Amino acid sequence: MSPQQIQGIARELLDAYDHAKLIASIAARAPDFDLDAAYQVAAELMRERRRRGSRPVGRKTGFTNRAIWALYGVDAPMWAHVYDDTVSYAQGGKAEVSLAGTVSPRMEPEILFKLRAPIPVGCADAEQLLASVEWYAHSVEIVDSHFDWEFKLADATADWACHARLVIGEPQALRRGDIAALARALPEIKAALWTGGVKQIEGVGANVLGSPAYALGFLADLVAKQPFMEPIAAGEIISTGTISDALPVKPGETWTTEISGLPAQNLTLSYTD
Repeated sequence: MSPQQIQGIARELLDAYDHAKLIASIAARAPDFDLDAAYQVAAELMRERRRRGSRPVGRKTGFTNRAIWALYGVDAPMWAHVYDDTVSYAQGGKAEVSLAGTVSPRMEPEILFKLRAPIPVGCADAEQLLASVEWYAHSVEIVDSHFDWEFKLADATADWACHARLVIGEPQALRRGDIAALARALPEIKAALWTGGVKQIEGVGANVLGSPAYALGFLADLVAKQPFMEPIAAGEIISTGTISDALPVKPGETWTTEISGLPAQNLTLSYTD
């Protein structure tokens, strides 16, 4: 696609973001709008967020849960930046989360890493990937879709990779001597979402590309092929994608996550307008 077309799509998505409105699939209207073009749009949107004063502090990976690909009509993961004004830390395992500006919000239970070093490219070993991690935490991402979840992968990727908010639980320091144990544990962990005293859904860590650790490798390999994107650096936070399917949320609801298999903090999120 031409630079003018890329900029036009970016303007349309920015308008949908600014005015919290739904739009029709871009890929359905423009057959040449492929995944490469989607990342070009994402890079343009990141530059615009920066111009507005937001600061990228890390990245999110999405659709790393292969168990839900068929539900959304996708066949690969994606990624996008997260920002200082979209990321927050729970206090004592609790957070109040505004859904203002979203159009179709859902919540996802995840594992998040903070990097001590850049992620090795071309690495398929979980322990080597985790050697780049300073700490890990349980997190919840609030995802949103300006296509009302009716999209192609290119649409979702350009649309901030569906990122709206990211709430991080208590960080757990990762010592070098604990890396092997964490690598073994991650595929076996379970994450559940509860509301109204009822468990709504549960998933396992292996849903996420076999292990949340492998989401780091996916991200490193893809960004290495995107010279128009900034390299991944030490200090970034990386959310690895949902362990279960994402579930819709709305103002007035309170949801609780339950993590088993790791010494990670459960989270209680209260949603507001």
